[in-house]
Amino acid sequence: MPTRESMGDNRWLRPVAHRVLAPELWRFTRRSVPRGVALGMVTGILIPMGQIPASAVLALPLRANIPAAALTTFFTNPLTTPPLWLAAYWVGSRLLRLDAHVPGHPLTTHAQVDVGWLDWLLVDAGPATLVGLLVFSLIGAVLGYFVSAFGWRWWIGHKWRRRHKRKVEQSHTPLN
Repeated sequence: MPTRESMGDNRWLRPVAHRVLAPELWRFTRRSVPRGVALGMVTGILIPMGQIPASAVLALPLRANIPAAALTTFFTNPLTTPPLWLAAYWVGSRLLRLDAHVPGHPLTTHAQVDVGWLDWLLVDAGPATLVGLLVFSLIGAVLGYFVSAFGWRWWIGHKWRRRHKRKVEQSHTPLN
């Protein structure tokens, strides 16, 4: 996980370092963390390589928390990516069955060109997987936003209850 200092020392980021190193992008607040989680889900699912730099750059205009966005991109990793892409292909192929209800399946009949796996990749698998990934990133961003916002509220409420409980216990202790 990159730190503010390591990003400031990076020669590629030097032209935009003043923007990337803005303190409000590194502070954990109730608004910036859910934005960062949602952004990290989108970049983690849709961008196969360079997810952390992409989430850091996109965090600038969205005022999202950079560490939260960068950490959330690790949702996709070598163990989770293949099942995610298979599920995305399955969901996308179900959503793109536009001519399934038309008698005779005219789109499928006229679109068949026999060039083998390249045809399958460009005509069937590619668009279906892309649509599935878009659906998953949208669902992941919305769920990530609301789960992290709810988690933030729960954590702050828990701290307040604990602090109140300590104050009550201190006020009831007898003085010697």
